[in-house]
Amino acid sequence: MARRILIAGNWKMNGLQSDGLALASALATHMRGTSDPAFEMLVCPPFTLISKVVDAVAGSGIQVGGQDCHAAEKGAHTGDTSAWMLKDLGCTYAIVGHSERRTDHGENDATVKAKAEAALAAGLRAIVCIGETLEERDAGKTLDVNRTQLHGSLPAGATAENTVIAYEPVWAIGTGRTATPEQAQEVHAMIRSELVGKLGQGVADAMRVLYGGSMNPKNAKELLAQQDIDGGLIGGASLKADDFWAVAQSCP
Repeated sequence: MARRILIAGNWKMNGLQSDGLALASALATHMRGTSDPAFEMLVCPPFTLISKVVDAVAGSGIQVGGQDCHAAEKGAHTGDTSAWMLKDLGCTYAIVGHSERRTDHGENDATVKAKAEAALAAGLRAIVCIGETLEERDAGKTLDVNRTQLHGSLPAGATAENTVIAYEPVWAIGTGRTATPEQAQEVHAMIRSELVGKLGQGVADAMRVLYGGSMNPKNAKELLAQQDIDGGLIGGASLKADDFWAVAQSCP
């Protein structure tokens, strides 16, 4: 069945107010000049920019998301942000379990699952990230690692409407390396097969699975042409409006 491609930009810890507003405004201009786009566009700025970006893209069709959320609705969690706070700012998505959160902050599958469930409870869509390291790939553990992370991180109540999976090979993030379309498709096909067993054929067929390993204007078309790749979770290329828009224009 047809799944609408999602082009999602993760700005990470980049952008002061002038930078973020310029980027958001340029993308909004592109979107407002496009009738019936073949894709959904999402930007996930740093928390400091969310409110201003929401205003800048209003009416353009561009969605705004958070890069992370806490599992609790509120409480004594200094420095953290809840999914309900993201929702209150106008966000519609939250990324959870990004490899940089798993590595830099020691998050495990149980933590990611709890955050994803909080996102759903707050009325957000969760983008659940999974992926293997270079050492795990070289050891032939790619499918096993991603299978384990998928089952451990998938939130209860996940549907095609409220949950997106993002496969991000850790070895291809910010390194200039990219999985070949065939390598990416192999993992995406496994993910969809596992979703069939977990959620049923109908949900698995409709749930979007994004590729998150350095998608850019040069490789986007070939990656997006793969049967089970339904968009991209894009880092570096999302920080330049022309590059991010070029990726979106690569949609089949």
